[in-house]
Amino acid sequence: MAVQTGLGEPRGPWFVSPELGPDGWPREHGTGTGPDRPGGRRPGRLLAAAAAVVALSTASGAVAGGWVAGLGEPPGTSAASAAPVPAELVTAAERTVPGVVTVLVDAGRGRGATGSGFAVDDQQHLVTNDHILAKGGTGATVTVELPDGRRLPAQVVGREPRSDLAVLRVPSSAGLAPLPLAKAGTTRVGEPVLAVGSPLGLPGTVTAGIVSAVDRQVRLGDNRHTAVQTDASINPGNSGGPLVNARGEVVGVNTAIATIDGNGSIGIGFAIPIDQVQQTADTIIGRGG
Repeated sequence: MAVQTGLGEPRGPWFVSPELGPDGWPREHGTGTGPDRPGGRRPGRLLAAAAAVVALSTASGAVAGGWVAGLGEPPGTSAASAAPVPAELVTAAERTVPGVVTVLVDAGRGRGATGSGFAVDDQQHLVTNDHILAKGGTGATVTVELPDGRRLPAQVVGREPRSDLAVLRVPSSAGLAPLPLAKAGTTRVGEPVLAVGSPLGLPGTVTAGIVSAVDRQVRLGDNRHTAVQTDASINPGNSGGPLVNARGEVVGVNTAIATIDGNGSIGIGFAIPIDQVQQTADTIIGRGG
């Protein structure tokens, strides 16, 4: 069995904006390759500079916002202490975590992958990302770790590499409660969401954010996708886990993050929209049982 080392495997497929050329530069800058582009700056430096500006702006904005919000507060209070966690998000997390599992793929000789998945029906079918299974290769053993710590063998019902989705099935003894799915077209920019999964091998992890964009056109791996963009923290190991709204409904499957110089989450993550997830899962289940 592959051992969870906390190293965050597997990484989702790299995100590449369709507006960038193969060298990482905006297409309007020309079709040449290499670092010798207008201004003589390398793409990595430009991205790093942009990230630094964003970080600085965020920090200064937070300080200013905290100062303004604190005006008129009684001594000893702060804006942070006056902003309780919305009760609906707490409830959504409580409902979601019991239906989310860790997916362990063992390819032998210490090789394997770790991701997340969640139950979609009372037949114990689970949705996850195909790239998690792909890392194990042919003949890999797939095991699911339940929220209560039990590990059960999982059957691969079917895979759809182009959509980066796959369906697993575990024995009925798992007793997983299916997560409710949001209606297609109801996800809105700005609404709060939770990403649930096993980042860095830490099961049952919940992170919060908002929907940053819907119908975002991105290129993931070799394919172009329409994705839900979120700033909820998504890291390696979150792949295949649900992105849920404040009602606890799944709005997408977390599948990739944008990074700078290969580092972790920078607040730009992508999830496969729930309408595509449901359609693909139904097709796989209908075909594979």
